[in-house]
Amino acid sequence: MTMIKWFLLAALAYAMAVPFTRPVIAGEFADVLDTPALPSELAVRSTLTGLTHAGERLVAVGQRGHILYSDDAGQHWQQAQVPVSSDLVAVHFPTPQQGWAVGHDGVVLHSSDAGQTWTRQLDGRQVGPILLEYYQQQLASQPDDADLQHRVSDAQRMVEEGADKPFLDVWFENDQIGYIVGAFNLILRTDDGGQHWTPLLERTDNPSALNFYALRPVGDDLFIVGEQGLVLKLDRASGRFNAMPTPYNGSFFGITGKPGVALVYGLRGNVFRSTDGGVSWTKVELGLPLSITASSVTADGRIVLVSQAGHVLVSSDDGASFHIQPNTTMAPVAAAQVANGSSLVLAGTRGLRQLPLE
Repeated sequence: MTMIKWFLLAALAYAMAVPFTRPVIAGEFADVLDTPALPSELAVRSTLTGLTHAGERLVAVGQRGHILYSDDAGQHWQQAQVPVSSDLVAVHFPTPQQGWAVGHDGVVLHSSDAGQTWTRQLDGRQVGPILLEYYQQQLASQPDDADLQHRVSDAQRMVEEGADKPFLDVWFENDQIGYIVGAFNLILRTDDGGQHWTPLLERTDNPSALNFYALRPVGDDLFIVGEQGLVLKLDRASGRFNAMPTPYNGSFFGITGKPGVALVYGLRGNVFRSTDGGVSWTKVELGLPLSITASSVTADGRIVLVSQAGHVLVSSDDGASFHIQPNTTMAPVAAAQVANGSSLVLAGTRGLRQLPLE
């Protein structure tokens, strides 16, 4: 992979580059995977791309391994201790204490103290060998399987490429079972809190190996969205992610909703709504031709979407229609979370900021 623009994930000027090194002092270099994130008073205003709740706490992740947390609904932030300086993209806490963050260079980080300190569980130097060992074992029992032969070949190539394995989203069902997804159909599952990871590449309806941009549940359904209108839903009985056709063939960046209502959103203001578990989709007209890059749901059930430029759109009818909240200061946005029920915390290229909700 040469370069995948973070613009495709969040429609912002942020590039997903191949692994790189950063000078430490003149004549010396250190891999970002071996370089802890530096404390910085400017971290709160740097590019931040992921945002989530850890109980009542907010946790944000972004460039250079920056992770910040807030205990006052986003008014003040503290920087966490992080063992890498790779760019981070997404974060999720299934419990107030246990959380995971993912990003470039195949990084998977884990926190057991609500985001104050982090340890590395996985990186891109290990991903290729994990895939190769797994699919070689599968091929040994099915030596004539052409698909497995192809996956072994791909895994060997990934080993040779090194750490260039960007993960773009993470979601955990509880503190043991979780999924990570990324570029070119990359998807793994853990059943032991990230101690071991199992590849699921053969369990997705994604023959073109399109990029996965987001992984989120709506009600009891778990969805993945990505390039070219790709929407997949987990069939828990078979463990397979099945394609759910949509009327749109552009990129989707995210999923939101609540039990009985799912929305997928992406490029050029395209939002589609389903009330039957993804079997059929209806376009939601926003009247805004800008990409939708973030979402959240309020405690009273309002659905909030945010555009790449920072427009805040709110629905009070389960996503059937949206109105633009007036008097919103524009700034690029990558992630959003409702805080205290009456405010919205936004993360993007200008760092973190707080807005009142109508």
